[in-house]
Amino acid sequence: MSDEDPILEVHDLITAFDTDGGLLRAVDHVSFEVKRGRTLGIVGESGCGKSVTAMSIIRLLPQPMGKVLHGQVMFKGRDLLKASDAEMRKVRGGEIGVIFQEPMTALNPVQRIGKQISECFLLHTKMSRKQAWEASIEMLRLVRIPAPEQRIGDYPHQLSGGMRQRVVIAMALACKPDLVIADEPTTALDVTVQAQILDLMRQLQKDMGMSVILITHDLGVIAETCDDVVVMYAGRVVERAPVTELFERPLHAYTRGLLASMPKLDTPRKSVLPTIPGMVAALADLVPGCRFCQRMGREGPVLRERPHFEEVHPDHWVETCPNCFEEPA
Repeated sequence: MSDEDPILEVHDLITAFDTDGGLLRAVDHVSFEVKRGRTLGIVGESGCGKSVTAMSIIRLLPQPMGKVLHGQVMFKGRDLLKASDAEMRKVRGGEIGVIFQEPMTALNPVQRIGKQISECFLLHTKMSRKQAWEASIEMLRLVRIPAPEQRIGDYPHQLSGGMRQRVVIAMALACKPDLVIADEPTTALDVTVQAQILDLMRQLQKDMGMSVILITHDLGVIAETCDDVVVMYAGRVVERAPVTELFERPLHAYTRGLLASMPKLDTPRKSVLPTIPGMVAALADLVPGCRFCQRMGREGPVLRERPHFEEVHPDHWVETCPNCFEEPA
């Protein structure tokens, strides 16, 4: 495998959940790739399948309900969906780090943070306990936690939200993974701390040369930190492009709606921001055709046949529904 090859390629991924109402697809034929040393942003409303896609990649779906029905997840040339449980335990934390959405649920409340970070080294390296403890202190220093020698003995509840998020980042990066999946890493933080965390992640990515998948609702974060963007709606990718291309030339109606809802510097004070009408349909109610047309209340063949996903410009792919796809003037 050359350095030019993507580090991760997701092909035609289908993930479903076994419910009382039958098998419901939460991720429906999703494909994308992550290039080496670059950041891919996955954006969309809650319930669009972003986190389920990420958990499918590392096979951490809720069991026994969650099932990957189809597809490939090629990581450094091997299909993770065919890897054994033992192999996946080595990959998770060792080669793929995960920054979970809520640090208070990602951290064990009754164990000191030093023990939790040390476990990463003990599981994936041949370090002794003393070496793992010293390496944990260095990781806390790396993520800019002050007085790491003292903080390493704290419990999660003794830290602020920003500090806890830094601990989760330290755990994800402990073994210098090739890929980090960051699932809403700044959602629960205030704007100032959010900026600090994003700046920290950018610097660490630059220093360590890792690739990143960043899952977020915030298009501002996408614009600031990502190289490529995947826009998901109702379990599908509706648009995929380099970040500059997407912001300059959004071609799908859903992407345009998301961008229009962002406040701008010239937006008059106290003005009402545009919103996308309706809601994402429940999994049991999704149509096989264009799901954004379903949200807009349209009827006819567009709800019965799925639109083609086509490359309309170099590296710019979009779902070409006749009602939702529109070339810029």
